[in-house]
Amino acid sequence: MPFLMTFGDSNTHGTPPIVTRGEYHRFGPGVRWPQVCARALGVGWELAEEGLPGRTAQFADPVMGAHMNGQDGLKIALQSHGPVDVLTIMLGTNDVKARFSATPEAVTAGVAGLVDIALSLEMQQRHSGFKLLLICPPPVVEVGPIAGEFLGAAARSQGLPERYRALAEARGIGFFDAGTVIEVSAQDGIHFEPEAHAALGLAVAEAIKRL
Repeated sequence: MPFLMTFGDSNTHGTPPIVTRGEYHRFGPGVRWPQVCARALGVGWELAEEGLPGRTAQFADPVMGAHMNGQDGLKIALQSHGPVDVLTIMLGTNDVKARFSATPEAVTAGVAGLVDIALSLEMQQRHSGFKLLLICPPPVVEVGPIAGEFLGAAARSQGLPERYRALAEARGIGFFDAGTVIEVSAQDGIHFEPEAHAALGLAVAEAIKRL
């Protein structure tokens, strides 16, 4: 039975566009893109949804906690599930928050660390080898109730796709630019509407089939 693990932040978790700060909501399994993807891959796929709202590729968040750093989170996830056949990583949106002041190059460096963890001999041997798909999230739009946290993030996030693509090519892994098929919600400029989850899930399934 093939095993897919999706590693990411609130958009992998299934957080709806934010209307009121501080309220917790989550789309149901029929909506979330990892579930859509697993169904599109066909019968028999097992899925582990490893989406943590607030997760970054590399930063301990001074507000949300040190556990938001995805470096240790990925190690824990890969040691908790498996054997994994395909791993997707979609992170970087939270890294462009104003409080981290990270350039596109710095964000990509954090993602490179995640890729190297996944490709490490320890993890590859543990799972008898698995394929990796790096997904670049769609660009941020500075609107809505959390726009202040993402001051300057629109420009920073625009610089990610070309750098993620170059990283994927250099490491010999799959790459998919989510911004080619979806946009963030006009409600909060960060999260995905149900229609975007559906489109992304189907597109990622096709990208996985091409690995």
